[in-house]
Amino acid sequence: MENTLDLTNKYIAKTYNRAPVQLIRGAGSLAYDAAGNRYIDLGSGIAVNQFGIADPDWIQAVTAQLSCLQHTSNLYYSEPTARLAKILCERTGMERVFFSNSGAEANECAIKTARRRAYLTYGDASHSTIITLRGSFHGRTITTLSATGQDSFHTEFGPFTGGFVYAQSGDIEDLYRLADGEACCAVMLETIQGEGGVNVLDAEYIQAAWELCQQRDMLLIIDEVQTGNGRCGSLYSYMHYGITPDIVTTAKGLAGGLPMGATLFGSRCADVLTPGSHGSTFGGNPVAAAGAVNIINRINDELLSGVLQREQLIRDLLAGANGVVDVTGRGLMLGIRCAKPAGEIMAQAARAGVLVLTAKDKVRLLPALNIPTELLQEAIEILKRVIAE
Repeated sequence: MENTLDLTNKYIAKTYNRAPVQLIRGAGSLAYDAAGNRYIDLGSGIAVNQFGIADPDWIQAVTAQLSCLQHTSNLYYSEPTARLAKILCERTGMERVFFSNSGAEANECAIKTARRRAYLTYGDASHSTIITLRGSFHGRTITTLSATGQDSFHTEFGPFTGGFVYAQSGDIEDLYRLADGEACCAVMLETIQGEGGVNVLDAEYIQAAWELCQQRDMLLIIDEVQTGNGRCGSLYSYMHYGITPDIVTTAKGLAGGLPMGATLFGSRCADVLTPGSHGSTFGGNPVAAAGAVNIINRINDELLSGVLQREQLIRDLLAGANGVVDVTGRGLMLGIRCAKPAGEIMAQAARAGVLVLTAKDKVRLLPALNIPTELLQEAIEILKRVIAE
């Protein structure tokens, strides 16, 4: 009988460099492979399993809905989906939500909305350009790849979608230069560039981007696909900066392990999308929505305080450690620049029983928001030994 590794290598498209590990079960922040080996999970499925693996409260919410109705199209009303939209709007001050299945789709919706608003305002497509940032990452569809400000993604799959220009991250003058040179409808940015290397944008720059959008009647789109849903110590990362975006996109941890994306609209674009202008077959699936209601309702002040306390624990344990150059990020979205290659550290850490990720030249940590502190400390001590070897 063929094993999972053989079947995967034979039949699944070779788009991932997989570690030779087959995870089969877990609980909280512990995972186990087919051989019975134990791992402390500091990746949470790339910021998806916000409350860890097989969280009992989440399972109860999902299975209760699953036993009632697993899917209904958006031609009908869905109670958990409506409830989730209400919670998201009340917690953010946004006015409407469009549900999809992924971060890329949420960002596609944001791009379409910004361009449609400009079209409705000016009567043509003259103001269709969107400014994004160098080092950004917004998804893997052709359009979200085009929005991504990394040249390495702009090869082999062309022609790419036009209408994007890329500002140098942190350079306010460059941001205004592009806005002066183009007829722009929006600025789109991540407050922390996750896939770009866990790079934190400073408050002055984000404030400047917000002011520019206010001055030029442009929309400010904040991509919270990875930073959102409690990951950075607030419900959404933009809340650290005292601004109100026009559009917020999110996904990953929103439904705690089920595929769900959301695009949240503020007052300036709440009614831009109308029947027939956008849609999704699975977007707002009631089972995923029930899981998301459970997740969002549990992201409270106590949990968020715990996220920041765990961040400080990690920073304290890594301070002055051999081989650690610096630590970037916020909350439980952290990047560790090390003296030796991040990919090598990731592989060695897995063999030592700790699952981590990489982002450019950094080791990336995205543990469950409620990871027990004793497990977290154990994992960081193992990681320190690996980094120092």
